[in-house]
Amino acid sequence: MLGMESLRQKINQVLHLQESPHRTALAFAVGTFIAFAPHYFLHTASAAFCGWMFRLNYVAIFLGTFINNPWTTIPILAASLYTGLFLMGESSHTNIEWHELTMDNLFDMLSPYLIPFIIGACTLSVVSSLLAYPLMRWSITRYRSVTHHTSA
Repeated sequence: MLGMESLRQKINQVLHLQESPHRTALAFAVGTFIAFAPHYFLHTASAAFCGWMFRLNYVAIFLGTFINNPWTTIPILAASLYTGLFLMGESSHTNIEWHELTMDNLFDMLSPYLIPFIIGACTLSVVSSLLAYPLMRWSITRYRSVTHHTSA
């Protein structure tokens, strides 16, 4: 039978609560990088692989990854495309005739935007992870200092 203390130890292991703020913030930043990365449909596999390969906190990495979710996918896709267009010095006006888009002409209509999208997504991946790390590290450190003072 699993005792209460044993259960707490297991939860601590799974959540990596004994980890330093640096490691937890790093895992979250890696997850954030994955969230904005252009390799859609592989985000969950990438998060699991990075968590396993680098022994990162799975909860933190998946929280970062799930910034990209059904409610944020369209804004992230649009931000990636427009960031790429901006960085390449191209017009942000797209010539996609959405009402004429079919499976037969999908590639032809969207292919001019593939490179700008990839450049924008990679840029946003780097920027978001560089912002996520210090914010998460500060939040964790602050939370731990507040909870440590209240429990003492």
